[in-house]
Amino acid sequence: MKKNITITGVTGFVGQNLSPYLEKNRSNKIKGISRSAKETKMISYSHLTSQEWNNMHVFIHLAGKAHDLKKTSQDQEYFQVNTELTIQLFNQFLQSTCETFIYMSSVKAVADKMEGVLTEETHPNPQTVYGQSKQKAEEYLLNQPLPKGKRLYILRPCMIHGPGNKGNLNLLYSFVSKGIPYPFGGYQNQRSFLAVENLCFVIKEIIENKDIPSGVYNVADDESLSTTNLVSIIGEAINKPTKILKIPKSIVKLMAKLGDVIPLPVNSERLDKLTENYLVSNVKIKKAIKKELPINTKQGIVKTIKSFKK
Repeated sequence: MKKNITITGVTGFVGQNLSPYLEKNRSNKIKGISRSAKETKMISYSHLTSQEWNNMHVFIHLAGKAHDLKKTSQDQEYFQVNTELTIQLFNQFLQSTCETFIYMSSVKAVADKMEGVLTEETHPNPQTVYGQSKQKAEEYLLNQPLPKGKRLYILRPCMIHGPGNKGNLNLLYSFVSKGIPYPFGGYQNQRSFLAVENLCFVIKEIIENKDIPSGVYNVADDESLSTTNLVSIIGEAINKPTKILKIPKSIVKLMAKLGDVIPLPVNSERLDKLTENYLVSNVKIKKAIKKELPINTKQGIVKTIKSFKK
């Protein structure tokens, strides 16, 4: 059956991967939504009429305001984009004949730091405005009665990576590609990652399989990695030898605090991101899909890193 699929945030990293992934199935017709639509396959939010909604089968809401590492954003901006826009779109969905609403939330809607393993049962307690704005949107969506025949999926991805998306991997890539020893080998952390290909696969399965129950689902690769594992994989991907130093943590923290004041490669926030534990369970979504994910964590990381060289 032909499916009309509308995607917000279609020009973002996930959207640019998801749209062609879903278009591989030629029975899918993809339309993007943007604030300033300039392409033929895109419309603006202001043109999202009831007729447009009634022509859709699936609505995927990827658009959102990401965490601002430079801390220049106003708090209200997060709530306007991540909460209020989501509520507005979901209310329109409820009043339409569109069948499926997929909301891209984040594990940060639950916890900014994680002891143990994050599951869908973990009580949400986000500390950042970004996480709080995502959680407020989730709370509203889950509290609305869902009419018969409609499906709602809230996806909480962990750190997404893929070709072209450098993100936090860029700093590690810089260390290895320049032959600089990785200085944080004294930290033995474990964290979950998510290949964008696996995320696209999960979304495709949700669209195609109506037996998957509505609800909240964490999305992560099967395996976790330590940052030192990650450095070794990067070296392997670009054929560069890697050296890992175990500098005392007291000295590392002092260097990071210095980086908070003067421009150094590492500051306190980057150190936290490189060395923190953040494990995410994907048991619920895999049980619902009843299929294995297309690629493993190492394969996904290698694909991402090799794209940096192009």
